[in-house]
Amino acid sequence: MKAGKPTLAEFRAVAHPEGLLDRRSGEHWAGRLYMRRISSRITRHLVNAPVTPNQLTWLMMVAGVLAGAALLIPGLWGAILGALLIQVYLGLDCVDGELARWRKQTSTTGVYLDRIGHYLSEAALLTGFGLRAADLFQQQGARAWLWAFLGTLAALGAILIKAETDLVDVARIRRGLAAVEDSASVPRAAGVAKARKMASALKFHRLIGGVEASLVILAAGIADAVHGDLFFTRLAVVVLAAIALLQTALHLLSIVLSSRLK
Repeated sequence: MKAGKPTLAEFRAVAHPEGLLDRRSGEHWAGRLYMRRISSRITRHLVNAPVTPNQLTWLMMVAGVLAGAALLIPGLWGAILGALLIQVYLGLDCVDGELARWRKQTSTTGVYLDRIGHYLSEAALLTGFGLRAADLFQQQGARAWLWAFLGTLAALGAILIKAETDLVDVARIRRGLAAVEDSASVPRAAGVAKARKMASALKFHRLIGGVEASLVILAAGIADAVHGDLFFTRLAVVVLAAIALLQTALHLLSIVLSSRLK
């Protein structure tokens, strides 16, 4: 590692190793499309800064949780602020790893904090969306809390889906096996494999991810601003909760019927 600030090309050669942007399940589409281009330009200025990768990961968590809290702000500005904070969260998620690779400071603690950050941030966003739909400043009673419950249900589904994935490696390691390869994710049953391929092509499951959900929330907020009420926000909460429940069940089935646990 060179002393001083590296050129952008030098930095990317280390921070973006071959295959990083091609990982099947590891790199978000927004990272490939634009965020890695932005984050690398930021991170190269931090190589000598008195900040650690793990501190940036903690900051990523804060940004994600604040995105969920921002949705409690009534009107379109709450949705806009939530979407912007999720972009900050995504950028920090890129920056912390890039800095760790440049400094050769990758660690198990960093991986763990990164996963916790994703759990917390996506759960906070979807829970905040449910509270936004409940419109607690204007409504009271069981009907208002129904929307909050649906948002929490969507958040629980998002967490469980991540947990289902992470627990594959936990189960394998406890049996003394290596971490799972991507090729093992294909279900052994032909019918399930076909259904999984169709679901993957539609990509509806991505709507409960942090970036995608923030865009759905923003679109619903814009539509509500035109419509004059919370109809589209509440419709989106119902859709995201339904997707979360369905995907939780389908993802579990896909894992059990694949070779990942063999």
